[in-house]
Amino acid sequence: MSPAEGELVTEIFGYDGGRQVTAYLPSRPPEAVVFAGDGQLIAPWGAFVAAAGGPPTMIVGVHRLADETLRLHEYSPSFDPDRFAAHETFLVQDVRAWTLSRFGVRMPRERTAVFGVSAGGELALAIGLRHPDVYGAIFCASPGAGYRPPGIMPSPLPRTYLVAGTREPFFRDNATRWADALRDAGADVVMTERDGSHGDPFWRDELPLMVDWAFGRSP
Repeated sequence: MSPAEGELVTEIFGYDGGRQVTAYLPSRPPEAVVFAGDGQLIAPWGAFVAAAGGPPTMIVGVHRLADETLRLHEYSPSFDPDRFAAHETFLVQDVRAWTLSRFGVRMPRERTAVFGVSAGGELALAIGLRHPDVYGAIFCASPGAGYRPPGIMPSPLPRTYLVAGTREPFFRDNATRWADALRDAGADVVMTERDGSHGDPFWRDELPLMVDWAFGRSP
């Protein structure tokens, strides 16, 4: 990655026996920050946000586990509440503190989002709804069905951008369910369907649009 495209920084934390976190640093001082799971996949997408002319956006991603079952247990509170809670604390408290101490970056909630794809979309929804004082926006692509809208929504609700592909009906239905529930609760919601299937390029290409919607374009 060239200096004009930004820089990737990876550090290992003591959490869970050693967990990596990767941060994408834009070439200009950040104007917004996006936190995510699946960090080894998502953090490099910051270069696509920059190439699309989005505001300088830092992306901080906690790496996922190779074991898919354990990944699901970390990303959805529905399966293993204790494991989810430990990962939640790591993401919301420890990783945010590192972002401040290591890079001097701390944004107000209006310039902070949480992002996820597939099972990570469930994580983004769960974290955003549990911590609306921290995250002003949720970016969610093709969420799974393990975590569903609660009967009583918290208040206030973060602004939420949901997207799903026309060729992934299961995940599109999950996204629509969330969009309807959040709108009914009074949230500011965008629900978009794209010609796409369940996979990285489709999600990667949507991230610049999410950032533009939440934070505006770079002057």
